[in-house]
Amino acid sequence: MRRFSIAVVAAVALGSALPSVPAQAHPGRPSPGLAQCAAGTCHFDVPPGTYDVRVVLGGTAASATSVSGETRRTLLPETTTPAGKHVTRSFTVNVRTPEGEPTGPEGTPGLDLRIGGSAPALAGIRVTPARHTRQIFLVGDSTVCDQPGDPYSGWGQQLPQYLREGVSVANYADSGESTVSYLGNPRLWATVRPLIRPGDLVLVQLAHNDKTTDEATYRANLETLVAGVRARGGQPVLVTPIVRRWFNPDGTLNNGTALLVNGLGVDHPAVTRSVAAARNVPLIDLTAKTKALVESLGVEGSKALYLYNEARDNTHTSVRGATAYAGLVRDELVTQHLVPKGRMRVG
Repeated sequence: MRRFSIAVVAAVALGSALPSVPAQAHPGRPSPGLAQCAAGTCHFDVPPGTYDVRVVLGGTAASATSVSGETRRTLLPETTTPAGKHVTRSFTVNVRTPEGEPTGPEGTPGLDLRIGGSAPALAGIRVTPARHTRQIFLVGDSTVCDQPGDPYSGWGQQLPQYLREGVSVANYADSGESTVSYLGNPRLWATVRPLIRPGDLVLVQLAHNDKTTDEATYRANLETLVAGVRARGGQPVLVTPIVRRWFNPDGTLNNGTALLVNGLGVDHPAVTRSVAAARNVPLIDLTAKTKALVESLGVEGSKALYLYNEARDNTHTSVRGATAYAGLVRDELVTQHLVPKGRMRVG
């Protein structure tokens, strides 16, 4: 059984102002934040919005602590702290309804944070409304979304752990969606578009479910999404789809199933690259990057990235795979100067 210790927990005060409370104990009386945490979970009764979270980790013994929240989003990777020491980490989290997939259940009101890791120790916590934040909106399908159930995980669900305070992920990816259905469902694009503010990034990865979409329609749909983001002052970023783990006998993924060529012969990654070039849109070629990673691991090693062992699933990723793929996205965001390096956890 894992050790879980809360040395000191400071909570937000409830109400519209949501003032912060310093992360320190009041000698001689219990910390007011203890009432917000139980069994490794801290709940803050806040309305939908964007919040900065600052945690103080560590205690008398050496510790290793991670933080996840809402619908299984990884917000802070496991962080080690020497015995008798404390470290402070900060991140920004998006709280919304529904809290996971836009067409899924509403989830629980407020902000729920789960304290994990191999030896968790939380010494303090502060939650305040984020006043100066940049959003990274995600438009995608089940390979990107906040998957509600273990062992599934979309790469967008793992992306927040690579971001520091000041940048948050608003993951509006939804299982089963194509470019056609995403544009057509009022709970999807019609909901996301008005939320985009000048300077926000909008990453678009849609292809896995465009199995019957012809090339002209697929291209036009991507162009519609790009134009809609720009009209709001946002920065569109086109992302080619992650590969399916479908090997040829020679150990390569050079086939239509792996590389997302649909039954009509539409090469989704190629069309996405073409639209990005024609519309001067930044491109993250996740198809090429995931292909290289999967091929480097080989038939056996790559199974752990997907849900092959659990469900013979070569499309959807495990937490390990989603985390690796989110890291590839993180690298491109930094390399292409789409997010300042100082706002990213790198290395």
